[in-house]
Amino acid sequence: MSNNSHNEELLQSFLNYLEFEKKSSKHTVISYNNDLTHFLSHIGEKALADIESKDIRLWISKLSEEGIAPRSINRKITAVRSFFYFLQKIGKLNQNIARKVHSLKTKKRLPFFVEDEKMNILLNENTFTNDFSGLRDKVVIELLYTTGIRRAELLRMDVQSIDFSESCIKVLGKRNKERIIPLLPECVELLKEYLEERKTVAKTNALVVTNTGEQAYANFVYRIAHKYIGMVSTIDKKSPHVLRHSFATHLLNNGADINDIKELLGHANLAATQIYTHNSFEKLKDVYKHSHPRN
Repeated sequence: MSNNSHNEELLQSFLNYLEFEKKSSKHTVISYNNDLTHFLSHIGEKALADIESKDIRLWISKLSEEGIAPRSINRKITAVRSFFYFLQKIGKLNQNIARKVHSLKTKKRLPFFVEDEKMNILLNENTFTNDFSGLRDKVVIELLYTTGIRRAELLRMDVQSIDFSESCIKVLGKRNKERIIPLLPECVELLKEYLEERKTVAKTNALVVTNTGEQAYANFVYRIAHKYIGMVSTIDKKSPHVLRHSFATHLLNNGADINDIKELLGHANLAATQIYTHNSFEKLKDVYKHSHPRN
């Protein structure tokens, strides 16, 4: 077997490991496959056991010359590190030489979010139509914003995910980790109303359904978020994830403990949650700039 074929075989073993053992999302598996296929193409017939850190650095240099953004390159470096860690774990490599390769410096990108006053306008005014689609759209916006769940988590929810007796929802997050998130009273009433209307169209047990009763899909939820965020905000990004960012930012700005926010978001570590403190700090700087008499 040629080195090229052997490398591809090892890549497939790694992808199977991600999908079936790590329970990574489909999006993650596809992303890793694309990045690592590009890397294997770069090294050609060279065996993975013979790769040196300079080979990886040369690949990174070529990516930079092609105009690939540092953030995207860092994602590819992470993929190679994970791949080599897996190969070391199963005994195909003696060491993970990718650990010696440093990530590129990137500008810290603060999450987009919608101001709380604008979210109140969106959810309190007569923004949504008085039919099934309007009610369903409001449920989507309300759940994404008041619970901070991911779009994929919303799409996985079914009717049984709601516990009305405890006013909470059960969410299946990354790596199939379940977490329980409380619901606000208004959201509970909205869901009760929606489920009654949903009975007349639903052809599936999924919580969010299209106008024809089929299970909603990723782009369907994206279009809902984009439409309604655009009604109250001029921010460049108008995705479902912006509502998750808004949820976390507003909780932090109103005094919530960052560890509690971490649990609600389902983050594996605190570092992922701490980016929201930067938004809060920017708000403090703005208040200081406009309020201090010496400024």
